[in-house]
Amino acid sequence: MNNTNTLLLQKLQQIVGHEFVFYDTDTLLQYGHDETEDYSFPPNFLVKPRTTQEIAAIVKLTNEYAIPLVPIGGQTGLSGGALAILGGIGLSMERLNKILHIDENNLQVTTEPAVITQVLRDAVAEKGLFYPVDPSSMGSCFIGGNIAENSGGARAVKYGVTKDYVLNLEVVLPTGEIIWTGANTLKNSTGYNLTQLMVGSEGTLGIVTKIVLKLLPLNKHNVLLLVPFYKAEEACEAVSAIFRAGIVPSALEFMERDAIDWAVKYIEGISIIIQPEHQAHLLIEVDGNYPEILMLEAEKILEVVEQFSIDEVLFADTEEQKNAIWKMRRGVAEAVKANSIYKEEDTVVPRYELPKLLKGIKQIGVKYGFQSVCYGHAGDGNLHVNIIKGTLSDAAWQNEVPKGIKEIFELTVALKGTISGEHGIGYVQKNYLPIAMQPKQIDVLRNIKKVFDPKNILNPGKILPD
Repeated sequence: MNNTNTLLLQKLQQIVGHEFVFYDTDTLLQYGHDETEDYSFPPNFLVKPRTTQEIAAIVKLTNEYAIPLVPIGGQTGLSGGALAILGGIGLSMERLNKILHIDENNLQVTTEPAVITQVLRDAVAEKGLFYPVDPSSMGSCFIGGNIAENSGGARAVKYGVTKDYVLNLEVVLPTGEIIWTGANTLKNSTGYNLTQLMVGSEGTLGIVTKIVLKLLPLNKHNVLLLVPFYKAEEACEAVSAIFRAGIVPSALEFMERDAIDWAVKYIEGISIIIQPEHQAHLLIEVDGNYPEILMLEAEKILEVVEQFSIDEVLFADTEEQKNAIWKMRRGVAEAVKANSIYKEEDTVVPRYELPKLLKGIKQIGVKYGFQSVCYGHAGDGNLHVNIIKGTLSDAAWQNEVPKGIKEIFELTVALKGTISGEHGIGYVQKNYLPIAMQPKQIDVLRNIKKVFDPKNILNPGKILPD
């Protein structure tokens, strides 16, 4: 360790204490990855602050030393947003893990960023309140990471995504100042919307240290259907048809045959029988407070899907069945990962265009020789495309597959969609950004980054193309 690094280490230890600064190889490797493929980018140092003031002091120190600072949350990201690709200091947020206040009068919760999403959802549910955002990784991802990526999830189709629930944020700016971005009100037309600018900025414009979220009353009932389709494209067609019939489900998920097969094999306790001729399934949920209305909505959904080539619909009428179906859906990503090396792309189109997107993805796979497994939040038009390495050679994986990904993104944009619905751009998608954005749009993003972070200290090398 040279003299500069030794001095930096000493100053970090003065800020957070010796026991919360790490530079051993094992710890750095542990915090050098997320769930993005098999990338590993260990930071030079790893620090674990506990307070906003400590974070502000660390930010000022990184400006002094002109060294990158990379916020690290629950390490569940899928775009490499928390990877220290240029080294520097990894800033683990894990000690900022307290729910500070549940305001039952105003239906709000104030929380620190390292609270696990499921923990927060359970805590407010005990008060009869509902935080709807439910990414598949909600049992391990942090609320702060959800804000960084503007996470969605299965129930975004009815309730929206993270941005729709963030009222106010305490943020440490890349220059070390501490600000609140908004107000704890449902309406705010006071100047530029800094709160929404921070949401989805992937840790490049500021470090979120406190969060005020809007809550909803908790619905008491739901009905869940699992619909098997003989043709995957028809499953996609049925999505738009359900909405056109006047139904807004609380969840509408698409799962291709391979996705379900692998999930059933990977996850213990799943006994759902999938027939050989089934190509895809839709998981459809409606929720509310009046069971008789939900049953009418379920009957209307059945009328719609029966216009397509389907097999017998599974009506989940027990909590055990519902939990098993959701467990299967939420386990798909892990099941795919367990079966093969893969790349996951996060496409989103207007929902009526889903059949064209799915068909085009399969044609592109044939052209470049790769298998894809597709699933996702069909009600939002959000399709996760898992490209499987399988028996592909390393040369084909490195040279041909990126050409196919580029074509998938070009198809997505041609269908009036975009290249990320909820996973963010981060490190792995940044050089595809010009497919989705005009040069002037990207220039505006670069200029915003410069205003907030003139020394390019905070999470450099993300979002913006090289």
